[in-house]
Amino acid sequence: MSKPDKEAVKSYLIELQDRICSALAEVDGGAVFERDAWQREEGESLGGGGVTRVLSEGSVIEQGGVNFSHVTGKSLPPSASAHRPELAGRRFEAMGLSLVIHPRNPYVPTSHANVRFFIAEKRNEAPVWWFGGGFDLTPYYGNDEDCRHWHSVARAACAPLGPDAYPRLKQWCDDYFYLKHRAEPRGIGGLFFDDLNEGGFDQCFVFMKSVGDHYLPAYLPILRRRKGRAYGDRQRNFQLYRRGRYVEFNLVYDRGTLFGLQSGGRTESILMSMPPLVKWRYDWSPDPGSEEAELYERYLKPRAWLPE
Repeated sequence: MSKPDKEAVKSYLIELQDRICSALAEVDGGAVFERDAWQREEGESLGGGGVTRVLSEGSVIEQGGVNFSHVTGKSLPPSASAHRPELAGRRFEAMGLSLVIHPRNPYVPTSHANVRFFIAEKRNEAPVWWFGGGFDLTPYYGNDEDCRHWHSVARAACAPLGPDAYPRLKQWCDDYFYLKHRAEPRGIGGLFFDDLNEGGFDQCFVFMKSVGDHYLPAYLPILRRRKGRAYGDRQRNFQLYRRGRYVEFNLVYDRGTLFGLQSGGRTESILMSMPPLVKWRYDWSPDPGSEEAELYERYLKPRAWLPE
């Protein structure tokens, strides 16, 4: 079994951050991703640091964040160790790239992607390591063309794991990005995987890179197609209302958010995924037959977007 190469993972994640920020800034046409490099002070519960890059008030992207972090710690928080007792007493390193893009136009979906690597080590024992990640799409106004494109790229990203990977990881994504208290999915899904270490480090690293490399081919065509579509106050207000679901999921269920907050991570970087503006309405429902109702009736229902 190949030995974990932490430096190779770190180098890839930093390069991927640069590539994604450059491509998204080019589509936006004016705004730039501001760079905030941070380091944890010695003596805190976590060590390490990272680079958070945020684009705000762009012409296309209202707010987007692309965060690289590499943190170390002496022990794991409850969110990570509850179901992994073998990690007790081990130092850990966690590194990853996480991004959320909140577009200005309501006809452009919000997108999220994450790739990460975790390793826990103890003297005289083999390291425990795994990869995780995926990407998912959250439309406000559904579009079949966009859904089929997103999932076709997701299927291509799964090629290194074989033909059975896409249906399995799609289902995992549908199950994970689900708001139980609302009884509805967050969006139309994509891919999700965690605890991946089968086949050795090299094979798993190839797959993680495939997922990271396929995010831009999945999202940029949708962003370019929809960014100029006309909209009004009705569409904008619905977008802000649906963004509330995004906030609810991140604060109640998201593993990365819970891990970061419970382990004393950097709050600004953890919460950079939040949208800049949100609305909540009491007991609201869309008008029957409207575009807004179609989102619930057709798109917020897990389904096969690709032919067998």
